[in-house]
Amino acid sequence: MTLNQETQLSPEETDSILGRHETGVLSLAREDEPYSIPISYGYDAEERRFYLRLVSTPQSKKRRFLASSPHARLVVYEEDDPIYRSVVTSGTLDEVPRDALTVEHIEQYGEAERPLFEIWGESRRDLDVRLYRLEPDELSGRSIEIERDDIDS
Repeated sequence: MTLNQETQLSPEETDSILGRHETGVLSLAREDEPYSIPISYGYDAEERRFYLRLVSTPQSKKRRFLASSPHARLVVYEEDDPIYRSVVTSGTLDEVPRDALTVEHIEQYGEAERPLFEIWGESRRDLDVRLYRLEPDELSGRSIEIERDDIDS
């Protein structure tokens, strides 16, 4: 398997991928400890901003990371064999207090679909739902075409 070509995506192509998908992997870092979780998101292509509805329990590792104002990175990717595309953004993850929500916020959070499955060790009444906005410092996409070697040769 060899890489044929790697191409930087245009802002329009990057926005298109982000608009087609609703899930990615959010990585948080504090000091020297990383933490990654699958999430769903809403994306505002005009503002190039992400909206996330994150669910946790009050004493969870996720909640501790979020409370520490960590640096955040979100990765969204797709495969259309033989082409792989990915978008990586990093920036500041800010909680949006419920009393500060605008109609525009609510529309964007509506785009952040609920996960297709839910697995919780705690009862639902112990779950804590909070809303966040990810302001990208960096946002880029790339496409890689893979040439698959014929394994049976």
